[in-house]
Amino acid sequence: MASLQASSFLFSSSCFCSCSTRINAAVSVPKLPRFRLPVPRTPLRFVEELNLKDGLTSTVPLLENTRPDQCAPIESKTTAAAAKLYAILEAVSDRVEMHKNIGEQRDNWNKLLLNSINMITLTAATMAGVASAGTVGAPLLALTLSSTLLFSAATGMLLIMNKIQPSQLAEEQRNATRLFKQLYSQIRTTLALRDPTALDVKDAMEKTLALDKAYPLPLLGKMIEKFPENFEPAVWWPKTQGSPRKYLKTQGKNGCSGDLEEEMREVTEVIKRKDSEDYMRLGNLALKVNKILAISGPLLTGIAAAGSAFVGHGSWAAIVAVTAGALASTVNTFEHGGQIGMVVEMYRNCAGFFTLMEESIETSIQQRDFEKSEDGEMFEMNVALKLGRSLSQLRDLARKSSSSHGDGSTIDEFASKLF
Repeated sequence: MASLQASSFLFSSSCFCSCSTRINAAVSVPKLPRFRLPVPRTPLRFVEELNLKDGLTSTVPLLENTRPDQCAPIESKTTAAAAKLYAILEAVSDRVEMHKNIGEQRDNWNKLLLNSINMITLTAATMAGVASAGTVGAPLLALTLSSTLLFSAATGMLLIMNKIQPSQLAEEQRNATRLFKQLYSQIRTTLALRDPTALDVKDAMEKTLALDKAYPLPLLGKMIEKFPENFEPAVWWPKTQGSPRKYLKTQGKNGCSGDLEEEMREVTEVIKRKDSEDYMRLGNLALKVNKILAISGPLLTGIAAAGSAFVGHGSWAAIVAVTAGALASTVNTFEHGGQIGMVVEMYRNCAGFFTLMEESIETSIQQRDFEKSEDGEMFEMNVALKLGRSLSQLRDLARKSSSSHGDGSTIDEFASKLF
């Protein structure tokens, strides 16, 4: 028994020793990482490596002791004219946002003032009618006084509203926004196609200032006259003058030789006789209607205010007050709800567009020298696009105009298909 215990003790000891030996053998000490400090390469070695990688045979000579402050500064490719044109571009972009915001504000003026004045007028007419229905004493005085005050307030508000014409103001700002966006695109195109010159900067500056003058933002002192003596087209471009210069005949795209100058003169003649004349006639008509309505509204509310002051002294006073108040509300709704002022401005802008077309074609004929056929074709395409026509339709229009001179008849077609 003792021998068995001794043998088992020896066996366990040997196992313990072997296990401990095995465990110790499995434990490993971690190795410390190797740190490599980057050694700065000389500029010469770096350039040589780049030359070898790119397959270059020549090397760029650099001095070993070259310092960063001794290197030549990088020159900007932007010229002085381009920098000025970018400055004008930023100003034009700001004006687009300004005219857009003010246009929305003035459109809200038209809606709010129209609703407010109509509610005041109808309320005053109702009070005058109630006061005439057998009311006596203090209630009669209260209703009469309130009706008179409301009619007087409506008269004053109508005088201001008819003077500034909010619907026309909103249309002016919409047109200004569109024209400033057009100028913005023209400047961007100039910067993208070629290096701008001082002449480009001067032209962009003149166009910006001309637009500012044509569509002013403030109301006091600079507002466009809403009721001029004569209807005049809008002018938003600078006046240019130059020495007359003829250009060469060009070869048309259809293969037939033609005189582009004669074609453009015929198109200009159609614009003058048909489009410009028609929009001037419509503009004069809209201006006369707007003048009549602008006078009638405050006049009717003034008559209603006078009639309401005598309510209770006769049946005629209440009839005058209620009838004049109802008519004033109708006139006001037709004038400002129908936005007659906006219609006048729309005709003024359209007439200005055709005037600009006439001047542009005449100036191009006098000043531009089309030495290449591509210039003539580009000019013809621009005119066709502005009139909403294709090149073949534009040539047919010029042909019809020329034949009408020989026949002694009048052409029954407008030059523009857009308006």
